[in-house]
Amino acid sequence: MPDTADPTWPHDGLDTTVDNASPAAGRPASPWTTGPSPAAVSSPAVIRSSPSPAGGAPPAGGPHRAEPPPTLDDLLADRPAPPTGPARTGWRAAVGRVTGGLITPGPGPAELSHRLAVQSVQRSLRGPKTVVVVNPKGGAHKTTATLLLAATFGVHRGGYVLAWDNNETRGTLGWRATPARHTNTAVDLLGDLDRFNDRSSRVGDLDNYVRSQGDAQFDVLASDEDAAGAASIDADAFRQMHRTLSRFYRILCIDTGNNMRASNWRASIETADQLVIVSTIREDTSQSAAWLADALRATGHEALVENAVTVLAAPTRTPDTALRDRLHRHFGKLTRAVLDVPHDPALVAGGPVAYDALSPASRSAWLRVTAAVADGL
Repeated sequence: MPDTADPTWPHDGLDTTVDNASPAAGRPASPWTTGPSPAAVSSPAVIRSSPSPAGGAPPAGGPHRAEPPPTLDDLLADRPAPPTGPARTGWRAAVGRVTGGLITPGPGPAELSHRLAVQSVQRSLRGPKTVVVVNPKGGAHKTTATLLLAATFGVHRGGYVLAWDNNETRGTLGWRATPARHTNTAVDLLGDLDRFNDRSSRVGDLDNYVRSQGDAQFDVLASDEDAAGAASIDADAFRQMHRTLSRFYRILCIDTGNNMRASNWRASIETADQLVIVSTIREDTSQSAAWLADALRATGHEALVENAVTVLAAPTRTPDTALRDRLHRHFGKLTRAVLDVPHDPALVAGGPVAYDALSPASRSAWLRVTAAVADGL
């Protein structure tokens, strides 16, 4: 038998409602009352009993449970953040190497920021995503931006990324990419697209149409390069290829042409999950970018513009800081994020873009841009 003086033993139908009536009223003190005896207090409290549910058994989990019991998902969500591990760059990493691992400082603010950006780029996506790079003026950095976005996604995600030149006639994305053993383009793929409508087709079957970029782990689909050709890509052709290529790639980075009235240009906007407005820090290219944003807003794409990422590329080592500040103010009110990328001598010649040849500052800047893009996906 339990000790009835034990206050922890479950009550049979008793709650904890306090009655301030005096014992003098003839009501005996409850045997379940805890604390000092009635004689020790001036206004003793007496516990009033009430019927308990379920034949006298206390409710499961306690008498006052207001929420459902926690699940495994709740337990997992409550886990602490994983350890960051020791620093891998800078003087903190050097200390670890010099001491043979006896002293291992954690990463500094810059390295932590880098790791967070990588985590954003590597985030899980809900199906294939399309990133569309726009500015209706030539020389605005669109092709370079498309290649470096694809390269950054490829390097940090491990492939299944495509950079696609959606120029209605001829663009330069294929020329800025590492060459392949073939010279096939989007026009050739369009002509053979039926073979990829068969569900037995594989990503390796695309190797004869796209150009692998090696360690950067992305592919390039060039626009028509036949100087004597008359083929062009219209909206219907774009949609067919987009539907097919989305089966094979997680991320499609699309370089658009300069003609906003072209049907394939408009079709790419309709497929965009994330818009990237790119401009050099120059009056002419930035005005073209602002005009583009106005046109998209006027044609029902306000949400796409508001979620867009603006990229401002420095055309020289010392860009016009006053203009840069103006552009940050203007596009900061129009788009979700505005980021700068530095001038890089490795891009000046206009030849194939080699990700490894970029300066550390450039790679870091494009990582921040790509992380901002990924945040919108």
